[in-house]
Amino acid sequence: MGGGLSMAVSMALPLAGGIMGSIFTAKSVKTWYPTLKKPSWTPPNWLFGPVWTCLYTAMGYASWRVFNLGGFEKQAVPLSLYALQLALNFAWSPLFFGAKKTGLALIDISAMGVAAGATAFQFWTVDPLASKLLWPYLFWISYATALNTYIFVNNPPRKDNKEQKD
Repeated sequence: MGGGLSMAVSMALPLAGGIMGSIFTAKSVKTWYPTLKKPSWTPPNWLFGPVWTCLYTAMGYASWRVFNLGGFEKQAVPLSLYALQLALNFAWSPLFFGAKKTGLALIDISAMGVAAGATAFQFWTVDPLASKLLWPYLFWISYATALNTYIFVNNPPRKDNKEQKD
């Protein structure tokens, strides 16, 4: 795959996953999410789209840099970790906003943080700049994990076992 095409694919993949995740987010962010008890440090809803666009673009570029240094043949471990954390990332919105399973979403985002940290570590061994491109993502995951934890702890499931509907 040519350099330009591989960069486009590398950057399009996380962005496309983010767009797919927004399908689960769009309705719930207007109906269910406002009903939750959230901390005072919750960011405004309008901030999530631009932040994730930047983070996904940086992640894609970082993965392209690593891929360019030997492809999957030479970079199987860092690229597999990248794929794992990306899969966990893509699962979070359907769990949190789609299924409204804040506990499962917390498990997912916690695993995502570990996988993203391992990815950044492995990227460092290949290309330190690629690793540094993931650092804002690691910060955001940490922040989002704290937010998810607060929401999980302060919004217990309903005792009548009925799921809250949109």
